[in-house]
Amino acid sequence: MANVKELNPKSSPQAAFGYRFRKLRETRGWTQDEMAIPMAYSSQHISAVETCRKQPTLRFARNADRAFGLLGKVDAFEREWREMQFGSLLEGFPEYVDYEGRAVEIRLYEIGIIPGLLQTPEYARVLADSAAKRGSIAPEQAGERVDYLMERQAALVRENPPMVFLTMDESCIRRPVGGAAVMEAQLQRLVEFAELPNTLLQVAPFGIGERRPFNLPVNLLTLPDRSVISYCASQSQGHLDRESVSVLPMLTAYHQLQAESLSQAATVAMINEVRKGTP
Repeated sequence: MANVKELNPKSSPQAAFGYRFRKLRETRGWTQDEMAIPMAYSSQHISAVETCRKQPTLRFARNADRAFGLLGKVDAFEREWREMQFGSLLEGFPEYVDYEGRAVEIRLYEIGIIPGLLQTPEYARVLADSAAKRGSIAPEQAGERVDYLMERQAALVRENPPMVFLTMDESCIRRPVGGAAVMEAQLQRLVEFAELPNTLLQVAPFGIGERRPFNLPVNLLTLPDRSVISYCASQSQGHLDRESVSVLPMLTAYHQLQAESLSQAATVAMINEVRKGTP
């Protein structure tokens, strides 16, 4: 009988994933060879994930959820994979994305980069590849990060789409990402977004100075029952908040930001001026 490598699930998120996968497989009495059929992976690959010799992928996590009947559940492997991939920076983010797909109003504020929901695949890929080069994520995870973002965007294309309010710091459109062609396509995407009937696009210009109420990106969601939740992320952590006593003041601050920002027409004009200046 082959030696079974013992894992400490507390040693790393990857070890916890492999440990739980193995435990569920063994609880059902399935060998790795038997598990290979519903997983559509070789038994050698399954063994490597269970023993932390291979990183689980999004496809692996989803196939595991199908095999174990965990699709859409709180303890789904896909949810664990997303939390493992994005770490503490996106603490609470998988739960936020669940709410995002049901929201009737979405309010976003971003600094420095185009918000994810408006990024083109090329722009998103440049950011993901850059993260991989810095060692923040593994190279193979860059594509998965982009795929995840495209799935979020697709979830908002529905029969009754949410109203999307997007206010960006001026740095978002002036910071070059990926070269002239990538930026031109990204800025064109913003102009097209502004033409939709369920959107409002505004730039918060540098000139508002200290009147800018936020120093970090902010996401505010209005749900079908009209309750509002917020999600804020810094460089090292994220926070999902459902308490009205703290969320409603943020909504007020967002309205104050909009009042200081350019109108949508002036915003589009600024974007087109930036496009003209693109080499």
